[in-house]
Amino acid sequence: METLDSIVNGVNGLVWGPLMLVLILGTGLFLMLRLGFMPLTKIAAGFRLAWRSRAKGDESTGEISPFQALMTSLAATVGTGNIAGVATAIFLGGPGALFWMWATALVGMATKYSEVLLAVHFREKDPRGEFTGGPMYAIRNGLGPKWAWLGALFALFGGLAGFGIGNMVQVNSMADALGASFGVPDWVTGLVSMALIGLVVLGGIRRIGAVAEALVPFMCVAYIVASVIALIVMAEAIPTALALIFTHAFSPVAATGGFAGAAVMAAMRYGVARGIFSNEAGLGTAGIVQAAGTSKSPVRSGMIGMIGTFIDTIVICTMTGLVIVCSGLWTSGASGAVLSAAAFDAALPGIGRYVIAVALAIFAFTTILGWSYLSERCWEFLVGVRAILPFRIVWVIAVPFGAIAHLDFAWLLADTLNGLMAVPNLIALVLLSPLVVKLTREHFAANRE
Repeated sequence: METLDSIVNGVNGLVWGPLMLVLILGTGLFLMLRLGFMPLTKIAAGFRLAWRSRAKGDESTGEISPFQALMTSLAATVGTGNIAGVATAIFLGGPGALFWMWATALVGMATKYSEVLLAVHFREKDPRGEFTGGPMYAIRNGLGPKWAWLGALFALFGGLAGFGIGNMVQVNSMADALGASFGVPDWVTGLVSMALIGLVVLGGIRRIGAVAEALVPFMCVAYIVASVIALIVMAEAIPTALALIFTHAFSPVAATGGFAGAAVMAAMRYGVARGIFSNEAGLGTAGIVQAAGTSKSPVRSGMIGMIGTFIDTIVICTMTGLVIVCSGLWTSGASGAVLSAAAFDAALPGIGRYVIAVALAIFAFTTILGWSYLSERCWEFLVGVRAILPFRIVWVIAVPFGAIAHLDFAWLLADTLNGLMAVPNLIALVLLSPLVVKLTREHFAANRE
Protein backbone atom coordinates (compact mmCIF):
# COMPACT_ATOMS: atom_id res chain seq x y z
CA MET A 1 0.00 0.00 0.00
CA GLU A 2 2.86 2.38 0.79
CA THR A 3 4.36 1.74 -2.64
CA LEU A 4 1.03 2.44 -4.36
CA ASP A 5 0.59 5.58 -2.27
CA SER A 6 4.07 6.74 -3.26
CA ILE A 7 3.38 6.11 -6.96
CA VAL A 8 0.09 8.00 -6.90
CA ASN A 9 1.74 10.84 -4.96
CA GLY A 10 4.40 11.09 -7.66
CA VAL A 11 1.84 11.11 -10.48
CA ASN A 12 -0.23 13.69 -8.62
CA GLY A 13 2.84 15.93 -8.32
CA LEU A 14 3.25 15.78 -12.10
CA VAL A 15 -0.46 16.19 -12.88
CA TRP A 16 -0.87 19.27 -10.70
CA GLY A 17 2.73 20.44 -11.11
CA PRO A 18 3.97 23.61 -12.79
CA LEU A 19 3.87 22.13 -16.32
CA MET A 20 0.17 21.27 -16.16
CA LEU A 21 -0.72 24.60 -14.61
CA VAL A 22 1.20 26.41 -17.36
CA LEU A 23 -0.58 24.30 -20.00
CA ILE A 24 -4.02 25.10 -18.57
CA LEU A 25 -3.24 28.81 -18.15
CA GLY A 26 -1.52 28.91 -21.53
CA THR A 27 -4.45 27.27 -23.30
CA GLY A 28 -6.83 29.74 -21.68
CA LEU A 29 -4.68 32.71 -22.71
CA PHE A 30 -4.30 31.30 -26.24
CA LEU A 31 -8.07 30.96 -26.60
CA MET A 32 -8.68 34.39 -25.08
CA LEU A 33 -6.34 36.00 -27.63
CA ARG A 34 -7.84 34.04 -30.54
CA LEU A 35 -11.32 35.14 -29.46
CA GLY A 36 -10.23 38.77 -29.24
CA PHE A 37 -11.04 38.92 -25.50
CA MET A 38 -14.72 38.28 -26.30
CA PRO A 39 -15.35 36.34 -23.03
CA LEU A 40 -14.37 39.44 -21.04
CA THR A 41 -16.21 41.98 -23.17
CA LYS A 42 -19.37 39.82 -23.20
CA ILE A 43 -19.66 39.11 -19.46
CA ALA A 44 -22.78 41.29 -19.12
CA ALA A 45 -24.30 39.69 -22.22
CA GLY A 46 -23.63 36.25 -20.73
CA PHE A 47 -25.51 37.16 -17.56
CA ARG A 48 -28.43 38.50 -19.60
CA LEU A 49 -28.59 35.33 -21.69
CA ALA A 50 -28.44 33.16 -18.56
CA TRP A 51 -31.31 35.08 -16.94
CA ARG A 52 -33.46 34.96 -20.08
CA SER A 53 -32.84 31.24 -20.47
CA ARG A 54 -34.79 30.29 -17.35
CA ALA A 55 -37.68 29.18 -19.55
CA LYS A 56 -37.08 25.66 -20.82
CA GLY A 57 -37.54 26.52 -24.50
CA ASP A 58 -37.88 24.05 -27.35
CA GLU A 59 -37.80 20.58 -25.77
CA SER A 60 -36.65 19.09 -29.06
CA THR A 61 -33.27 20.78 -28.50
CA GLY A 62 -32.52 19.57 -24.98
CA GLU A 63 -33.74 18.17 -21.66
CA ILE A 64 -33.34 21.18 -19.32
CA SER A 65 -33.16 24.95 -19.73
CA PRO A 66 -29.71 26.53 -20.23
CA PHE A 67 -30.21 28.27 -16.85
CA GLN A 68 -30.80 24.89 -15.18
CA ALA A 69 -27.69 23.58 -16.95
CA LEU A 70 -25.68 26.53 -15.59
CA MET A 71 -27.01 25.89 -12.08
CA THR A 72 -26.19 22.17 -12.37
CA SER A 73 -22.69 23.05 -13.53
CA LEU A 74 -22.32 25.45 -10.60
CA ALA A 75 -23.64 22.74 -8.30
CA ALA A 76 -20.70 20.58 -9.39
CA THR A 77 -18.06 23.33 -9.13
CA VAL A 78 -19.16 25.41 -6.12
CA GLY A 79 -18.06 23.07 -3.36
CA THR A 80 -15.43 22.57 -0.70
CA GLY A 81 -12.86 24.23 -2.96
CA ASN A 82 -14.60 27.57 -2.51
CA ILE A 83 -14.17 27.39 1.27
CA ALA A 84 -11.41 24.95 2.18
CA GLY A 85 -9.53 25.26 -1.14
CA VAL A 86 -9.23 29.06 -0.98
CA ALA A 87 -8.02 28.87 2.62
CA THR A 88 -5.42 26.25 1.71
CA ALA A 89 -4.15 28.37 -1.19
CA ILE A 90 -3.69 31.37 1.11
CA PHE A 91 -2.10 29.21 3.82
CA LEU A 92 0.47 27.83 1.36
CA GLY A 93 0.98 30.81 -0.95
CA GLY A 94 0.00 33.84 1.08
CA PRO A 95 -2.58 36.51 0.17
CA GLY A 96 -1.10 36.81 -3.34
CA ALA A 97 -2.59 33.40 -4.17
CA LEU A 98 -5.99 35.07 -4.41
CA PHE A 99 -4.73 37.32 -7.23
CA TRP A 100 -3.61 34.28 -9.21
CA MET A 101 -6.99 32.65 -8.63
CA TRP A 102 -8.54 35.73 -10.27
CA ALA A 103 -6.11 35.53 -13.19
CA THR A 104 -6.91 31.84 -13.63
CA ALA A 105 -10.65 32.57 -13.67
CA LEU A 106 -10.40 35.40 -16.21
CA VAL A 107 -8.48 33.37 -18.79
CA GLY A 108 -10.50 30.33 -17.72
CA MET A 109 -13.63 32.02 -19.02
CA ALA A 110 -12.27 31.62 -22.55
CA THR A 111 -11.52 27.96 -21.82
CA LYS A 112 -14.98 27.33 -20.36
CA TYR A 113 -16.65 29.15 -23.27
CA SER A 114 -14.79 26.99 -25.79
CA GLU A 115 -15.48 23.75 -23.90
CA VAL A 116 -19.19 24.41 -23.82
CA LEU A 117 -19.39 25.60 -27.43
CA LEU A 118 -17.70 22.42 -28.68
CA ALA A 119 -19.77 20.19 -26.39
CA VAL A 120 -23.06 21.63 -27.71
CA HIS A 121 -21.87 21.75 -31.33
CA PHE A 122 -20.82 18.07 -31.34
CA ARG A 123 -23.47 16.63 -29.02
CA GLU A 124 -25.49 13.57 -29.99
CA LYS A 125 -28.81 11.95 -29.12
CA ASP A 126 -28.49 8.71 -27.20
CA PRO A 127 -30.82 5.71 -27.73
CA ARG A 128 -33.26 7.17 -25.20
CA GLY A 129 -33.58 10.32 -27.31
CA GLU A 130 -31.69 12.52 -24.80
CA PHE A 131 -28.92 14.89 -25.82
CA THR A 132 -25.46 13.96 -24.56
CA GLY A 133 -22.15 15.70 -25.08
CA GLY A 134 -18.87 16.82 -23.59
CA PRO A 135 -15.16 16.63 -24.43
CA MET A 136 -15.39 12.92 -25.26
CA TYR A 137 -17.94 13.59 -28.01
CA ALA A 138 -16.13 16.73 -29.21
CA ILE A 139 -12.96 14.68 -29.55
CA ARG A 140 -14.59 11.77 -31.37
CA ASN A 141 -16.87 13.83 -33.62
CA GLY A 142 -14.61 16.84 -34.06
CA LEU A 143 -11.19 15.24 -34.44
CA GLY A 144 -12.43 12.02 -36.05
CA PRO A 145 -12.62 8.30 -35.16
CA LYS A 146 -8.83 7.93 -34.94
CA TRP A 147 -8.95 10.21 -31.87
CA ALA A 148 -11.80 8.29 -30.20
CA TRP A 149 -9.33 6.67 -27.77
CA LEU A 150 -8.52 10.10 -26.38
CA GLY A 151 -12.20 10.74 -25.73
CA ALA A 152 -12.44 7.35 -24.01
CA LEU A 153 -9.51 8.32 -21.76
CA PHE A 154 -11.30 11.49 -20.73
CA ALA A 155 -14.47 9.52 -19.98
CA LEU A 156 -12.54 6.93 -17.96
CA PHE A 157 -10.79 9.59 -15.87
CA GLY A 158 -14.06 11.46 -15.33
CA GLY A 159 -16.08 8.35 -14.55
CA LEU A 160 -13.63 7.21 -11.88
CA ALA A 161 -12.75 10.62 -10.46
CA GLY A 162 -16.40 11.39 -9.83
CA PHE A 163 -16.75 8.72 -7.15
CA GLY A 164 -13.94 10.34 -5.20
CA ILE A 165 -13.85 14.05 -5.81
CA GLY A 166 -17.55 14.37 -6.64
CA ASN A 167 -19.04 11.94 -4.13
CA MET A 168 -17.19 10.33 -1.21
CA VAL A 169 -14.78 13.21 -0.56
CA GLN A 170 -17.68 15.68 -0.60
CA VAL A 171 -19.88 13.76 1.85
CA ASN A 172 -16.83 13.19 4.04
CA SER A 173 -16.27 16.98 4.23
CA MET A 174 -19.98 17.43 4.93
CA ALA A 175 -19.86 14.90 7.77
CA ASP A 176 -16.76 16.52 9.29
CA ALA A 177 -18.36 19.98 9.19
CA LEU A 178 -21.71 18.90 10.67
CA GLY A 179 -20.00 16.70 13.27
CA ALA A 180 -17.60 19.39 14.46
CA SER A 181 -20.17 22.19 14.64
CA PHE A 182 -23.43 20.45 15.49
CA GLY A 183 -22.37 17.07 16.87
CA VAL A 184 -24.15 15.13 14.11
CA PRO A 185 -22.74 11.56 13.91
CA ASP A 186 -21.05 10.74 10.62
CA TRP A 187 -23.31 7.76 9.97
CA VAL A 188 -26.41 9.95 10.33
CA THR A 189 -25.04 12.44 7.80
CA GLY A 190 -24.25 9.54 5.48
CA LEU A 191 -27.68 7.91 5.64
CA VAL A 192 -29.67 11.15 5.38
CA SER A 193 -27.49 12.31 2.49
CA MET A 194 -27.94 8.97 0.74
CA ALA A 195 -31.73 9.24 0.99
CA LEU A 196 -31.86 12.83 -0.27
CA ILE A 197 -29.34 12.26 -3.06
CA GLY A 198 -31.12 9.08 -4.11
CA LEU A 199 -34.42 10.96 -4.48
CA VAL A 200 -32.76 13.41 -6.86
CA VAL A 201 -30.18 11.35 -8.75
CA LEU A 202 -32.50 8.46 -9.58
CA GLY A 203 -34.76 10.96 -11.35
CA GLY A 204 -32.07 11.86 -13.88
CA ILE A 205 -31.01 15.21 -15.30
CA ARG A 206 -34.49 16.77 -15.26
CA ARG A 207 -34.80 16.30 -11.51
CA ILE A 208 -31.17 17.29 -10.90
CA GLY A 209 -31.69 20.43 -12.98
CA ALA A 210 -34.87 21.35 -11.12
CA VAL A 211 -33.24 20.93 -7.70
CA ALA A 212 -30.12 22.81 -8.81
CA GLU A 213 -32.25 25.66 -10.16
CA ALA A 214 -33.95 26.01 -6.77
CA LEU A 215 -31.00 25.39 -4.44
CA VAL A 216 -27.87 26.79 -6.11
CA PRO A 217 -28.95 30.45 -6.46
CA PHE A 218 -30.14 30.42 -2.84
CA MET A 219 -26.91 28.93 -1.49
CA CYS A 220 -24.69 31.28 -3.52
CA VAL A 221 -26.64 34.40 -2.55
CA ALA A 222 -26.83 33.37 1.13
CA TYR A 223 -23.08 32.77 1.28
CA ILE A 224 -22.33 36.08 -0.44
CA VAL A 225 -24.64 37.94 1.98
CA ALA A 226 -22.95 36.31 4.99
CA SER A 227 -19.54 37.21 3.56
CA VAL A 228 -20.55 40.82 2.88
CA ILE A 229 -21.80 41.17 6.47
CA ALA A 230 -18.46 39.82 7.73
CA LEU A 231 -16.59 42.26 5.47
CA ILE A 232 -18.71 45.19 6.66
CA VAL A 233 -17.74 44.32 10.23
CA MET A 234 -14.06 44.30 9.18
CA ALA A 235 -14.39 47.19 6.67
CA GLU A 236 -11.33 49.03 8.02
CA ALA A 237 -9.14 46.05 7.13
CA ILE A 238 -10.25 45.81 3.47
CA PRO A 239 -7.78 48.37 1.98
CA THR A 240 -4.87 46.66 3.76
CA ALA A 241 -6.10 43.24 2.65
CA LEU A 242 -6.31 44.32 -1.00
CA ALA A 243 -2.82 45.82 -0.76
CA LEU A 244 -1.50 42.50 0.61
CA ILE A 245 -3.17 40.53 -2.19
CA PHE A 246 -1.68 42.64 -4.98
CA THR A 247 1.72 43.11 -3.31
CA HIS A 248 2.30 39.46 -2.52
CA ALA A 249 1.17 38.31 -5.96
CA PHE A 250 4.52 39.66 -7.19
CA SER A 251 6.77 39.68 -4.10
CA PRO A 252 7.63 37.04 -1.47
CA VAL A 253 5.85 36.88 1.87
CA ALA A 254 8.11 36.76 4.92
CA ALA A 255 7.45 34.23 7.66
CA THR A 256 5.24 35.69 10.36
CA GLY A 257 3.30 34.11 13.23
CA GLY A 258 2.23 30.64 12.14
CA PHE A 259 2.80 31.43 8.45
CA ALA A 260 5.97 29.83 7.13
CA GLY A 261 6.53 32.39 4.36
CA ALA A 262 6.08 31.91 0.62
CA ALA A 263 7.85 32.81 -2.61
CA VAL A 264 6.04 34.37 -5.57
CA MET A 265 6.07 30.98 -7.29
CA ALA A 266 4.16 29.48 -4.36
CA ALA A 267 1.49 32.19 -4.59
CA MET A 268 1.20 31.56 -8.32
CA ARG A 269 1.24 27.77 -8.10
CA TYR A 270 -1.30 27.36 -5.31
CA GLY A 271 -3.51 30.19 -6.56
CA VAL A 272 -3.67 28.68 -10.05
CA ALA A 273 -4.07 25.09 -8.80
CA ARG A 274 -6.86 25.91 -6.35
CA GLY A 275 -8.52 28.20 -8.87
CA ILE A 276 -8.68 25.40 -11.42
CA PHE A 277 -9.78 22.94 -8.74
CA SER A 278 -12.63 25.27 -7.83
CA ASN A 279 -13.96 26.42 -11.21
CA GLU A 280 -12.79 23.40 -13.30
CA ALA A 281 -11.97 25.54 -16.34
CA GLY A 282 -9.85 23.29 -18.55
CA LEU A 283 -11.28 20.05 -17.16
CA GLY A 284 -14.22 19.98 -19.57
CA THR A 285 -17.00 19.32 -17.08
CA ALA A 286 -19.28 22.30 -17.86
CA GLY A 287 -19.77 21.20 -21.47
CA ILE A 288 -21.23 17.87 -20.36
CA VAL A 289 -24.08 19.61 -18.56
CA GLN A 290 -24.70 22.39 -21.09
CA ALA A 291 -24.98 19.75 -23.83
CA ALA A 292 -28.25 18.71 -22.16
CA GLY A 293 -29.63 22.27 -22.30
CA THR A 294 -32.28 23.43 -24.75
CA SER A 295 -30.21 25.35 -27.27
CA LYS A 296 -29.96 26.08 -30.97
CA SER A 297 -26.79 28.15 -30.59
CA PRO A 298 -23.50 26.66 -29.32
CA VAL A 299 -22.14 30.21 -28.98
CA ARG A 300 -24.96 31.32 -26.67
CA SER A 301 -24.55 28.11 -24.65
CA GLY A 302 -20.85 28.90 -24.36
CA MET A 303 -21.56 32.44 -23.14
CA ILE A 304 -23.93 31.10 -20.49
CA GLY A 305 -21.46 28.39 -19.48
CA MET A 306 -18.52 30.79 -19.05
CA ILE A 307 -20.50 32.79 -16.46
CA GLY A 308 -20.11 29.83 -14.11
CA THR A 309 -16.37 30.46 -13.85
CA PHE A 310 -16.97 34.14 -13.05
CA ILE A 311 -19.51 33.34 -10.32
CA ASP A 312 -17.47 30.50 -8.83
CA THR A 313 -14.10 32.23 -8.56
CA ILE A 314 -14.38 35.98 -9.09
CA VAL A 315 -17.40 36.19 -6.76
CA ILE A 316 -17.57 33.29 -4.29
CA CYS A 317 -13.86 32.47 -3.87
CA THR A 318 -13.14 36.20 -3.54
CA MET A 319 -15.61 36.44 -0.66
CA THR A 320 -13.88 33.63 1.21
CA GLY A 321 -10.40 34.98 0.48
CA LEU A 322 -11.17 38.55 1.52
CA VAL A 323 -12.72 37.46 4.82
CA ILE A 324 -9.63 35.34 5.59
CA VAL A 325 -7.10 38.07 4.74
CA CYS A 326 -9.12 40.82 6.48
CA SER A 327 -9.32 38.72 9.64
CA GLY A 328 -5.51 38.53 9.82
CA LEU A 329 -5.77 34.86 10.71
CA TRP A 330 -3.98 33.73 7.55
CA THR A 331 -0.80 33.99 9.66
CA SER A 332 -2.21 31.78 12.43
CA GLY A 333 -0.95 28.48 11.02
CA ALA A 334 -4.47 27.14 10.48
CA SER A 335 -5.47 25.85 7.05
CA GLY A 336 -8.44 24.58 5.06
CA ALA A 337 -11.97 24.78 6.41
CA VAL A 338 -10.60 25.39 9.93
CA LEU A 339 -9.02 28.65 8.75
CA SER A 340 -12.20 29.75 6.95
CA ALA A 341 -14.32 28.98 10.02
CA ALA A 342 -11.94 30.89 12.31
CA ALA A 343 -11.96 33.91 9.96
CA PHE A 344 -15.76 34.07 9.80
CA ASP A 345 -16.00 33.54 13.55
CA ALA A 346 -13.63 36.47 14.10
CA ALA A 347 -16.04 38.73 12.21
CA LEU A 348 -19.25 37.09 13.43
CA PRO A 349 -18.42 35.73 16.91
CA GLY A 350 -20.41 32.70 17.91
CA ILE A 351 -22.10 32.19 14.55
CA GLY A 352 -19.30 32.43 11.95
CA ARG A 353 -18.21 28.82 12.32
CA TYR A 354 -21.82 27.67 11.92
CA VAL A 355 -22.12 29.71 8.71
CA ILE A 356 -19.12 27.84 7.31
CA ALA A 357 -20.41 24.46 8.51
CA VAL A 358 -23.81 24.95 6.85
CA ALA A 359 -22.23 26.37 3.68
CA LEU A 360 -19.82 23.43 3.45
CA ALA A 361 -22.69 20.96 3.89
CA ILE A 362 -24.88 22.56 1.21
CA PHE A 363 -21.98 23.13 -1.21
CA ALA A 364 -20.88 19.50 -0.80
CA PHE A 365 -24.45 18.21 -1.25
CA THR A 366 -24.97 20.08 -4.52
CA THR A 367 -21.54 19.01 -5.77
CA ILE A 368 -22.57 15.37 -5.35
CA LEU A 369 -25.70 16.04 -7.42
CA GLY A 370 -23.82 17.87 -10.19
CA TRP A 371 -21.01 15.35 -10.41
CA SER A 372 -23.45 12.44 -10.54
CA TYR A 373 -24.55 13.64 -13.98
CA LEU A 374 -21.00 14.32 -15.16
CA SER A 375 -19.81 10.84 -14.23
CA GLU A 376 -22.98 9.22 -15.55
CA ARG A 377 -22.38 10.69 -19.00
CA CYS A 378 -18.78 9.49 -18.92
CA TRP A 379 -19.88 5.91 -18.19
CA GLU A 380 -22.61 6.15 -20.83
CA PHE A 381 -19.95 7.10 -23.38
CA LEU A 382 -17.82 4.09 -22.38
CA VAL A 383 -20.49 1.42 -21.85
CA GLY A 384 -23.74 2.72 -23.32
CA VAL A 385 -27.14 3.55 -21.82
CA ARG A 386 -27.28 0.18 -20.06
CA ALA A 387 -24.77 1.61 -17.57
CA ILE A 388 -27.06 4.43 -16.42
CA LEU A 389 -29.32 2.73 -13.84
CA PRO A 390 -26.53 0.59 -12.28
CA PHE A 391 -24.34 3.70 -12.10
CA ARG A 392 -27.02 5.71 -10.29
CA ILE A 393 -27.57 2.92 -7.76
CA VAL A 394 -23.84 2.52 -7.05
CA TRP A 395 -23.45 6.31 -6.82
CA VAL A 396 -26.14 6.54 -4.15
CA ILE A 397 -24.81 3.54 -2.20
CA ALA A 398 -21.31 5.07 -2.14
CA VAL A 399 -22.51 8.15 -0.22
CA PRO A 400 -22.74 6.71 3.35
CA PHE A 401 -19.39 4.93 2.96
CA GLY A 402 -17.81 8.26 2.11
CA ALA A 403 -19.22 9.78 5.29
CA ILE A 404 -17.59 7.26 7.64
CA ALA A 405 -14.38 6.31 5.77
CA HIS A 406 -10.85 7.66 6.01
CA LEU A 407 -10.27 8.93 2.50
CA ASP A 408 -6.69 10.21 2.35
CA PHE A 409 -5.72 7.82 -0.45
CA ALA A 410 -9.09 8.06 -2.20
CA TRP A 411 -8.77 11.85 -2.17
CA LEU A 412 -5.26 11.67 -3.63
CA LEU A 413 -6.29 9.23 -6.37
CA ALA A 414 -9.43 11.18 -7.27
CA ASP A 415 -7.49 14.45 -7.33
CA THR A 416 -5.00 12.85 -9.73
CA LEU A 417 -7.71 11.48 -12.04
CA ASN A 418 -9.49 14.84 -11.95
CA GLY A 419 -6.32 16.55 -13.15
CA LEU A 420 -5.76 13.95 -15.85
CA MET A 421 -9.14 14.91 -17.36
CA ALA A 422 -7.48 18.14 -18.48
CA VAL A 423 -5.01 16.45 -20.84
CA PRO A 424 -7.44 15.12 -23.51
CA ASN A 425 -9.59 18.23 -23.13
CA LEU A 426 -6.71 20.68 -23.66
CA ILE A 427 -5.55 18.78 -26.74
CA ALA A 428 -9.05 19.01 -28.23
CA LEU A 429 -9.41 22.70 -27.37
CA VAL A 430 -6.18 23.63 -29.14
CA LEU A 431 -6.81 21.46 -32.21
CA LEU A 432 -10.43 22.60 -32.54
CA SER A 433 -9.76 26.28 -31.75
CA PRO A 434 -10.14 27.33 -35.45
CA LEU A 435 -13.71 25.97 -35.35
CA VAL A 436 -14.39 27.83 -32.08
CA VAL A 437 -13.24 31.09 -33.64
CA LYS A 438 -15.19 30.45 -36.87
CA LEU A 439 -18.48 29.70 -35.10
CA THR A 440 -18.02 32.70 -32.81
CA ARG A 441 -17.36 35.12 -35.66
CA GLU A 442 -20.30 33.81 -37.68
CA HIS A 443 -22.61 34.17 -34.69
CA PHE A 444 -21.68 37.76 -33.87
CA ALA A 445 -21.77 38.75 -37.53
CA ALA A 446 -25.47 37.80 -37.48
CA ASN A 447 -26.43 38.59 -33.87
CA ARG A 448 -25.72 41.22 -31.22
CA GLU A 449 -25.65 38.58 -28.46
